[in-house]
Amino acid sequence: MTTTDAGTAVRGGGRARTGSWPAALPLLAFMALAFGIPALALLLGAFTVRDPQTRLSSFSTANVVESLRGAYLTTLLSSVRLSALVAVAGAVLGTLLAQAVVTSRFRALRESVLTASGVLANFGGVPLAFIWIATLGNSGVVTTALGLGSGVLYNFWGLALVYMYFSVPLMVLVVTPALDGLRPQWREAAHNSGATTWQFWRHVGVPVLTPALLGGVVLLFGGAFAAYATAAAMVGSTVPLVTLQIADALTGDVLIGHENIALALSLDMIVIAVLVMAVYLPLQRRSSRWLR
Repeated sequence: MTTTDAGTAVRGGGRARTGSWPAALPLLAFMALAFGIPALALLLGAFTVRDPQTRLSSFSTANVVESLRGAYLTTLLSSVRLSALVAVAGAVLGTLLAQAVVTSRFRALRESVLTASGVLANFGGVPLAFIWIATLGNSGVVTTALGLGSGVLYNFWGLALVYMYFSVPLMVLVVTPALDGLRPQWREAAHNSGATTWQFWRHVGVPVLTPALLGGVVLLFGGAFAAYATAAAMVGSTVPLVTLQIADALTGDVLIGHENIALALSLDMIVIAVLVMAVYLPLQRRSSRWLR
């Protein structure tokens, strides 16, 4: 190929890449309508304060400041603690289950576990709350059979247990490809060099899996942090959560005239979610190198 031909090819490739943008315009337009406009409305509402007497609106940071004080801050921190607990515990249990599946000799077991994990990872909301209430609620089957009494499920730890129901399967789906990426040659080379199983995992396995594991923890944290329907149906206001606080403020069932503070709380959640994704995406790109 001559220099002229190469230049023509490069220019042709550039035109091909440039010409692909119109195909993405419908998707970009949909994202602007579905995400951009609500985000803009939320941002404007979070920084808008209305005088109750004159009914005049003005730009202020009062709502954001108020969302980080008192009961609002308590709900935000409670959500962070719950999400962190679910993320760490779910990551540990999910990784152990995924490792057992990957090392199993039975292909049917692997396929059944991964299929079930795909279903359970997306199972939540009111049906999930109903299942656990019927099992460990005040009149649940297990509660009645074992005489556990009341208060087993409707607290912080009970809600964390329910969240684990969909967090562990999600972690299985996230970490299984990374475990498959651990090449058998690495283990054989380590054993031929005299390394023990513990040394292999310490110096080879864990460093390779660390990006995927941390990425899974971040993903589980985000899922638990944004969950609403399950907690609303199961614990109500018993456990202070920021999502329940936002719902109360928006509907006016408990808090009246706090709509803009609810928007400020939503903005706080968006900031935390952005920080979570800022950690997750680089880790995910790094771990993908080991799956090639």
